[in-house]
Amino acid sequence: MARIYARKKGKSGSKRPMGKGSPRWVSYKKPETEKLIIKYAKEGNSSSEIGIILRDQFGIPLSKRITGKCISQIMKDKQLYSKFPEDLFDLFEQAVNLREHLVRNKKDYTSKHNLELLESKIRRLGKYYVKEKILHEDWKYDPEKVKLLIQQK
Repeated sequence: MARIYARKKGKSGSKRPMGKGSPRWVSYKKPETEKLIIKYAKEGNSSSEIGIILRDQFGIPLSKRITGKCISQIMKDKQLYSKFPEDLFDLFEQAVNLREHLVRNKKDYTSKHNLELLESKIRRLGKYYVKEKILHEDWKYDPEKVKLLIQQK
């Protein structure tokens, strides 16, 4: 897939483990893995952070092969998943930080342009999530509401 603003095609950096089922070296079973996911979700970690913790500290390369569900699905089943999808929320945080930067540095025109690109990416992703019925039909990107949302977290 081509990059949005770079006119280049990229390659994925990591490869998933081959085969089905749990790898031989993983000693964790399904209930233990789900308990770990729930524990770290209650601590406030996102699904990608939980995946990194499971990989680095517990040697679990892909929790879906052990549990049969992805981390975000387990979090949704236990009502621990956030209101907004993780990728959209990360873009919200970037936009809020960039707006704060522009308040302090009014003549940073490069950042102003990058904020426009970032907000257009948020709107495109929001349109996709509305179409997929993950967000409400009347959802609109509002920088002030997003700033309040980020401050509450």
